[in-house]
Amino acid sequence: MRKINSQSNELKPKGLSAELFELAKKNVCISPDNYEKYNVKRGLRNNDGTGVLVGLTVIGDVQSYVIKDGEKINIPGELFYRGINVREIVKGCISENRFGFEEVIYLLLFGELPTSTQLEQFSDYLSNFRKLPENFVEDMILKAPSPDIMNKLARSVLALYSYDDDPDNLSLENLLRQSFELIARFPEIIAYAYMTKRHYYDGKSLLLHTSKQKLSIAENFLRLVRPNKQYTEQEAKILDLCLILHAEHGGGNNSTFATHVISSTGTDTYSSIAASIGSLKGSKHGGANNRVMTMMDEIKSNVKDWDNEDEVSAYIAKIINKQACDKTGLVYGFGHAVYTLSDPRTELLKGHAQKLAEETGRESEYRLYDMIERITPKLFAEIKNQTKPLPANVDFYSGFIYSMLNIPQELYTPLFAMSRIVGWCAHRIEEVITSNRIIRPAYKNVSETRK
Repeated sequence: MRKINSQSNELKPKGLSAELFELAKKNVCISPDNYEKYNVKRGLRNNDGTGVLVGLTVIGDVQSYVIKDGEKINIPGELFYRGINVREIVKGCISENRFGFEEVIYLLLFGELPTSTQLEQFSDYLSNFRKLPENFVEDMILKAPSPDIMNKLARSVLALYSYDDDPDNLSLENLLRQSFELIARFPEIIAYAYMTKRHYYDGKSLLLHTSKQKLSIAENFLRLVRPNKQYTEQEAKILDLCLILHAEHGGGNNSTFATHVISSTGTDTYSSIAASIGSLKGSKHGGANNRVMTMMDEIKSNVKDWDNEDEVSAYIAKIINKQACDKTGLVYGFGHAVYTLSDPRTELLKGHAQKLAEETGRESEYRLYDMIERITPKLFAEIKNQTKPLPANVDFYSGFIYSMLNIPQELYTPLFAMSRIVGWCAHRIEEVITSNRIIRPAYKNVSETRK
């Protein structure tokens, strides 16, 4: 239990004396001046916002600027999987009216696009790993429900170590086998964790469906989480698109970097992936789409006319001025650590969001999203004198799409994990097989020497 300190309005553990609390508070902070003094790259970021170069990869590439004559020039964002623009992957799936996530799994793990025969064989092979070990659901999920699906997912991944006959083997063959199992099993773990949470914490009926061999991962997931097991092909195709776009994002994003860091120690796959899940859970990373939905719910509740730009602008201004929402001054779903002018994933999702809104009778809500995307960068520029571009990121529309697919909000971040497990596995294999040094950066001690 925690309680409020009446003097500072901060939370402190129950039973902790005010004296000890103040002592901890006094000695926990480091002066921001020290970061500049010692040229420390906070958040592993350079002064121009680019990431500090810490490794090499051939898996994913995020492009948002070019260097010309020594000057950084922002360009529209692009995302590449193994050198192939993700726009081309999506375009191919749409033109041929097929699912594409399994193809992306093949590409990211093996480095080449499969032929139609190879893809069919691989998809069948992958589906053989979907079933969880005997008694795993009863012992590891049903008997230990969790209010947060991400925590349940991490705990389940760690538990799978005990069901692996060769968990610490770091050979390429074994790493691939573990990757296949985790990628195939994530949908069932997430779905069963959600259904268990729904039963124990929300008082709903406990319904557990089994996976179906010939279904795509997107189809199978919708079947698992819906009580009636029903879904439309279009719903599954849109979810498939979301999985494609979240599967990989270079080695520098926090959860994938965590994969590299933990894997560099020589530990097992389950420990590494559990750490990545813990990273993704954070509200500054995979949990951001939940923040967007919470913010949008507040906007919709406080703005009477969603088509009135002046009224919407006034409320967004209140958010920026820390007078509304969570009073952090952040408009969630805007800005990105790498993308500057645009996030290509946002562009690919937005058209589908509009089409889905028209089919579900939520056109006015889509227009509100579209308006906020258009006016927010201008408001930041006016209020904060900010000249840096502020594009809408993938989280801005992904949560809206999930809501139109009737996917509960507590599943948004687990869905991210269900997709990103592919990138994590590819990067873990790359780290273990090609690198031979433990990642060990330095921290400068700035405390005073005392007797």
